[in-house]
Amino acid sequence: MATYEEFMNIEIRVGRVVRAEHFAAARKPAVKMWIDFGEMGILTSSAQITRRYAAEGLVGGQVLAVTNFPPRTIAGFSSQVLVLGAVPEEGDVVLVRPDLEVVPGTRVL
Repeated sequence: MATYEEFMNIEIRVGRVVRAEHFAAARKPAVKMWIDFGEMGILTSSAQITRRYAAEGLVGGQVLAVTNFPPRTIAGFSSQVLVLGAVPEEGDVVLVRPDLEVVPGTRVL
């Protein structure tokens, strides 16, 4: 849950996945990702993910992520960004792959 102030100051940026691997002991399919945000550097995220994606297939994909939330610990892994894109019927997170190439770190909102 986000506070009102966090919500009003949200920063959504484009990143590119440079590395991804599955959590071995996760109860549901989950991955940890290293995401390049250009001049902001490489930040980490962990997320549930739909079974349609293999971790290796996420590398090189673009994502939209909230970059200014405090780090969260998910399954023992500290996430510095929140990857967006929920599939309501599955509750999984899906990576966004825009048709156009966008420079990592570009602010979306």
